Amino acid sequence: MTDATHGPASPALAGMVPTAAHLTVPVVEQAPMARDTWRLRLRSPEIAAQIVPGQFFMVRAAGREDPLLGRPFALLDTYEDEAGPAGVDFGYVVVGKLTSLMPAWQRGESVEIWGPLGNGFPPPGAWKHLMLVAGGIGQTPFLAVAREALGQKRYGSPARPAGRPGRVTLCYGVRSAEYFAGLSDFALDGLDVQLATDDGTRGRRGFVTDLVTDAIDQGEGPDAVYCCGPEPMMHAVQQICLRHEIPCWLSLESPMACGFGACFSCVVRVRMDDGTWDYRRSCVEGPVFPAGRLVLS
Repeated sequence: MTDATHGPASPALAGMVPTAAHLTVPVVEQAPMARDTWRLRLRSPEIAAQIVPGQFFMVRAAGREDPLLGRPFALLDTYEDEAGPAGVDFGYVVVGKLTSLMPAWQRGESVEIWGPLGNGFPPPGAWKHLMLVAGGIGQTPFLAVAREALGQKRYGSPARPAGRPGRVTLCYGVRSAEYFAGLSDFALDGLDVQLATDDGTRGRRGFVTDLVTDAIDQGEGPDAVYCCGPEPMMHAVQQICLRHEIPCWLSLESPMACGFGACFSCVVRVRMDDGTWDYRRSCVEGPVFPAGRLVLS
């Protein structure tokens, strides 16, 4: 259930998505994506068959107590075998205790995973020009979004409504060219990829938001924006879209401890219909929120 004003509805039941599973699954493979950035593939047909772009799952090392808690990772994409959806891919940057251990995980090693969690992005078929705006590792959810929007793949059980925007653009910005992750994956027929780097080593010199304002100024702006990345970047995209009255959804990268709404560690401020604001859990009511509803600093 979605609409251009309020975006995806929250799950009907509080807590985990009703069909979410908690599983111990094997590592299939790992591959480097960029500097300090990896893609990890896990075999999990149960989750792969259900998950939709923008949803996430929690991951932790099986049989270890340090770190005790899992970490949230957004779906990069699913992969298939002869029987159908077979597992999930996700990207991660080595920044903390768990992600520092993860590059050493070998094929066949057991990992705990629970999901799918959260709400995901709205089905993309309603838009004429869908723009995906990513900063840093925020490109992760947009491979599946782009493949769905281009009619190359369908997700969910039952599969989400089909429909294809007239144009799909990915605006992707990082600090320097060595941080672009998975660019070859985005070489999709029909996807317009525009790049920006802070230092000018590839693409436009400047911020990814410059690409968004350039498109609008040139009369080629989108009629919908999906965005993910560092909060200051998302705040800037939020303000651009509000100013130009462009429907926009932001996927938050909030720290989480449980992933199913029990700990309230991932709360964000959301505007209510009466003009006040209240807290909502990113893991349950999000991680994707209509930009106009979020109170970002």
